[in-house]
Amino acid sequence: MRTNGQRPPTRVLVIDDDRRRASATAQWLCGAGWHSSAAGDAAAAVSMLDRERFDVVIVDGAMREQGRSLLSAVRQRGPVLGVVATVDRQAPATAVIGALRDGADDVVALPAADDELLASIAKAALASERRRGCERGGSGVPGSPPLAGSPPLLPHGIASMIDRVAESRATVLVRGESGTGKSLVAREIHRRGPRRDAPFVEVACGAVCESLLESELFGHVAGSFTGAAADRRGRFLQAHGGTIFLDEIATASASMQVKLLRVLQERRFEPVGSAETLEVDVRVILASHESLVDRVAEGRFREDLFWRINVVTIELPPLRERRDDIPRLAMRFLAEAAAEAGRHVEGFTDRAMDTLLGHAWPGNIRELRHAVERAVVLGEGRLVDGVDLPVIGGPSDSGGSARPPVASLKASLEHPERRLILEALHRHGWCRHAAAKALGINRTSLYKKFKRLGIDPAMLRREFAG
Repeated sequence: MRTNGQRPPTRVLVIDDDRRRASATAQWLCGAGWHSSAAGDAAAAVSMLDRERFDVVIVDGAMREQGRSLLSAVRQRGPVLGVVATVDRQAPATAVIGALRDGADDVVALPAADDELLASIAKAALASERRRGCERGGSGVPGSPPLAGSPPLLPHGIASMIDRVAESRATVLVRGESGTGKSLVAREIHRRGPRRDAPFVEVACGAVCESLLESELFGHVAGSFTGAAADRRGRFLQAHGGTIFLDEIATASASMQVKLLRVLQERRFEPVGSAETLEVDVRVILASHESLVDRVAEGRFREDLFWRINVVTIELPPLRERRDDIPRLAMRFLAEAAAEAGRHVEGFTDRAMDTLLGHAWPGNIRELRHAVERAVVLGEGRLVDGVDLPVIGGPSDSGGSARPPVASLKASLEHPERRLILEALHRHGWCRHAAAKALGINRTSLYKKFKRLGIDPAMLRREFAG
């Protein structure tokens, strides 16, 4: 029962065949604000699930290896339960895959830092709450995104930061490379805050030409410019009462930066061609894959605007810096893609997982999702194999298993050369001139390499933007 709008403490059951360890973990969780109990074997756990209501279950990996019956029993007694599985940090990737396939919402490698375990419990609790909402006939938590965009895609620690800023009106700047989940963070902030039932409006500033961006954001009146046949409400008005997310804010022109500064300070603006001043109540979240500090230093971004938007900054690490998350993310994308394609695909071979873990992922989570989707569509077996991942071409020099013998030195050099070119294109927003400069070659040489390596930048840009 909720009182004063507050939800009751999340109830956690810790299942571990080491009864002392289970009790110690449960006691620590109680001290951290969770309502927690412990069970030392499967029978005790099942009995407690029959007697009491729990939101999250933590299952020791060693017990899971006794058979899948424990997780099956957990799911039978509580299909909406959030499940966290633990595995040894030295365990192979297949152990993580197995836990996810058996029904875990998240996997924690032990020994784990306190914040890692707490973040995993929070993720599982959120998944449980979403499933409870679905059981009641709704879509889960109000405003919740679909499976493909849910919190488990976020790195550890980000979810707790989102919770801390969601309740405030503070402007948030989300920083990270393309494909790291900046839009997901913005949607989660909106979904977890008091504006969750109001509109969430997203504007890709870099995709709107400069001459139309002002009209896109602030609207216009009929006759204000050629083609303006009728009045148009801008995106700020559309977001009134809710949240507006301005992606790639670094692309805004100098004149647009002045207008943005005013609306951030006063929440007032005039539509294009109008003398009427409008007021809006919106929360503003912005994102950039470029360093705004560097742009300020270069004179390309207003310093006063930077300080206005740099109230709270959330940094999203690239996927190459969170390789422990790759098995979990890959299994999630696999389940989604298999359901979409109507195929029965259970997981990845060790060779395929080595390939995924060894790749540099310049396109980050978006690239991983696309690679898995292609593998599901093109593969034929019930397990995705390394040969089903041709877009990656094998592990990078950052790790992974050894490659099979190559036909020639020229062929063996093509993969790293292609990868470096793609990374440069990603890093510089697909600007070929900037990519060539970063690679230390001229544009003519870069174009020749495109032709030789079969690289179509325009096609790849559309693919990774999808």
